[in-house]
Amino acid sequence: MTTPPLVTAVFAAQQQQQQQQQAGRDVNTASLCRIGQETVQDIVLRTMEIFQLLRNMQLPNGVTYHPNTHQDRLGKLQEHLRMLSVLFRKLRLVYDKCNENCAGMDATPPELLIPYVEEDGSKHEARPAGPGHAPSEERREILEVNKKLRLKNQQLKQVMDQLRNLIWEINSMLAVKS
Repeated sequence: MTTPPLVTAVFAAQQQQQQQQQAGRDVNTASLCRIGQETVQDIVLRTMEIFQLLRNMQLPNGVTYHPNTHQDRLGKLQEHLRMLSVLFRKLRLVYDKCNENCAGMDATPPELLIPYVEEDGSKHEARPAGPGHAPSEERREILEVNKKLRLKNQQLKQVMDQLRNLIWEINSMLAVKS
């Protein structure tokens, strides 16, 4: 049974209208980055599943060879690899679109985005003093802020060291179980 030409033409017109609406929407860079992030998470998940399948897969060396199980796992592995390829293509498209959207923007060097803490307050640039603020007060405030930043940096360093040690212990326990 064939579809009547009128129904096919209406269906094709609806599809074309939907495509035009989707093309008409301006996708912002932030949503593209979100899509890219989700795609990367999907890639990581698929890769972990591939490694899990490979670890559980037995070589067909005749010892415990079950053809049905082996073929099933091989099919799953091939499907995961195909999906991984699709996800990488999607990520490339998102990357290209983000670069296209950001082409006209001024690139700020990353070094300028990181606050720099100097050891002594004498290297700070002199700012014009506001009404009611003496230069010595500004210097004192700057030194207090520097002290707070140093303390915060030390705390963050301790937290990072603790996390690094925790990750090291977890990896060690996982290696022992394998």
